[in-house]
Amino acid sequence: MNFEFFIAKRIIGSKAYKSSISAPIIKIGIAAITIGIVVMMIAIATGVGLQQKIRDKVVAFNGHVTISNYDSNNSQESGKPISINQEFYPEFKMVEGVKHVQAVATKFGVIRTETDFEGAYLKGVGADYNWEYFKEFLVEGRLPDYTAKRNEEVLISEYLANRLNFKVGDNFQMVFGKDDPEKLPNIITYQVVGLFNSGFQDLDATYLIGDLRHLQRINRWSSEDIGSFEVFIDDYTKLEEKGIEIYHNTPSTFNTETITARYFSIFEWIKIFDKNIIGIIGIMILIAGINMITALLVLILERTQMIGILKALGSNNWSIRKLFIYNASYLILLGLLWGNIIGLGLLFAQKYFKLFALDPSVYYVTEAPVYINLGYILALNIGTLVLCLLMLLIPSYIITKISPVKAIRFN
Repeated sequence: MNFEFFIAKRIIGSKAYKSSISAPIIKIGIAAITIGIVVMMIAIATGVGLQQKIRDKVVAFNGHVTISNYDSNNSQESGKPISINQEFYPEFKMVEGVKHVQAVATKFGVIRTETDFEGAYLKGVGADYNWEYFKEFLVEGRLPDYTAKRNEEVLISEYLANRLNFKVGDNFQMVFGKDDPEKLPNIITYQVVGLFNSGFQDLDATYLIGDLRHLQRINRWSSEDIGSFEVFIDDYTKLEEKGIEIYHNTPSTFNTETITARYFSIFEWIKIFDKNIIGIIGIMILIAGINMITALLVLILERTQMIGILKALGSNNWSIRKLFIYNASYLILLGLLWGNIIGLGLLFAQKYFKLFALDPSVYYVTEAPVYINLGYILALNIGTLVLCLLMLLIPSYIITKISPVKAIRFN
């Protein structure tokens, strides 16, 4: 067995070690590591979780990249139609990493009831629509089916349903104006088959999902005309790169826009979370390191006589320094163990029991989301251990200044 490790193990296992003067300092050091790892774990899990949730909600309504005609009209309503017969549809084979392309169109209308009215955009979708995200958002009813003949089924947000006193199974009229204000508007009677709640109130208040074929008829488009294409990719981290590739592989008359460009302010806001996470990690590691330095210095001073005896017996400075670093490593690992138990316990409790709610008007989510991944947990633990040990190399240098003669006589 390694000599330094053997001595360190004997010191840790001794009863005197647990009841020594340094015991309270050691407990504080372990507590600092524990609290630090808990705070860092929560900061990463909630920060990244919030970023992903907000990103997924925006992507659900728009895709990662939107392909449409160039149009000076800045509204969300589809303007000049484009043909569905494109090289990149239904499969975008020219760009690797594109997993789905769907055809959609949007049109503004007014939902009319006997007592109230509300303006919203009907998003027309077809048989190719990816319902993956809305399955998670669905709170009541079912998803509409547009794979067969044209129908009047719609998916409406819980937010709009509450404002208009709608429930699943209710019918309502939606009025769509024409370009010529002198002509009578189009009126369609829809049936609510499902309610969704994305938690993103701005989008929930804006969109309801209906059959694309209704908008084609209202706009006097052919069955091959649509408003835009929504493109979904496999890896969000390559969004900008794939956005450029998609642009170069579409006709020059088309405009492509990534989700980050379309909702620039939202994505700039969630980028701030990265800086906050880095700041919290830095502060926590610094605090934990300072506490461990204090604990190590107390351990060294408390065992000055032992250091003197070891030196007198022929141990060199580095050998004795390793002994105390092994001792401190045990304390760090103990703190990491408790930190992981408490931190993961809190994260899983939040994930499954939704203990902490958030204001959706501010954070775009109803509860604090958590992202739990083995990769960042291991990196956090290893990083904390390594950085704390590196910080302990400096105070352990005091061992080189201890004289064997004076240390043995030390009282």
